Amino acid sequence: MEFRHLVSFLAIAEELHFGRAAQRLHLTQPSLSAQLRKLEGALEVLLVERNSHEVRLTPAGREFELQARQIVAQLERAAQAAKATAAGRAGTLSVGYNLPASRHVLPEALARMTERHPDIAVSLWEKRTGPQLTALAAGSLDIALVYGHPSTSEFRYQRLLARVPLVAVVGRRHRWAERASVPFAELQGQECVLFARDQCPAMYDSIFRAAAQNRISLTVARHADDPGATAHMVSVRPLVGFASAARATAMGLGVHGNGPVAVRLSNPVPTLDLYAVWRAEQTNPATALFLDCLASLQTRTDEGVHDVALEHQVEQ
Repeated sequence: MEFRHLVSFLAIAEELHFGRAAQRLHLTQPSLSAQLRKLEGALEVLLVERNSHEVRLTPAGREFELQARQIVAQLERAAQAAKATAAGRAGTLSVGYNLPASRHVLPEALARMTERHPDIAVSLWEKRTGPQLTALAAGSLDIALVYGHPSTSEFRYQRLLARVPLVAVVGRRHRWAERASVPFAELQGQECVLFARDQCPAMYDSIFRAAAQNRISLTVARHADDPGATAHMVSVRPLVGFASAARATAMGLGVHGNGPVAVRLSNPVPTLDLYAVWRAEQTNPATALFLDCLASLQTRTDEGVHDVALEHQVEQ
């Protein structure tokens, strides 16, 4: 069964006249009749009855007409969707993000994307930097919004947010819990809980770079790749964890209950930059459209926003 045979049959069903149907399809009547015979032969069913006075559909032909219309309409929609996707007017886009991106980048970027390209469906996935880059390389993400940028030619990147500060995270019984700020050098001798570097290389390196500037060694006593696990561990042990100020604010650290407290670090303040990263060999046209929406956002600093938020937490 061929698609052109369905189209020919529908023309006959609508016109109920072989001459008019053939003219509409720019075919000769013998060619149209041959196509109908091939279709009926493939189905082993008589679809059309005709004599010298009339052309009419059989009961089987009337039922087949209903189904054939749906098939043709679906194929036409599929063709339109394929053309729109190839032109970047429609399709899907998978975007990974972290917490600062969720707060300061995605709302405006998604609003612009929806306004400019409403037929592109954007799916969002919150992940840490390492898992995002792994998914990006595997093709399950089209764009990653992450801390730092990879140094491989496999990816391209653009900076979106500058100087996202890191904070220390401690339990309420820790001796730092009532302090508004702690010099980074005081981490000397403190037992820390830290994540594996491949989870977030930029954050990991920022922490150890600050330690090197102070000529101190960090004592990593525990490992926890999940921010929630870090919060639980520092609540029950005299450990020091780390988080971005954005996550500390989102988790409400220090605001209520018996949970952990976020304490600002100084001299230096470890900071991170937020980047959009995508594959150099990009095949999804929607990626470029989303990057255009991101490009219209000016690179900004996140430092002041979270300093204010953390001051409010300490006052509580």
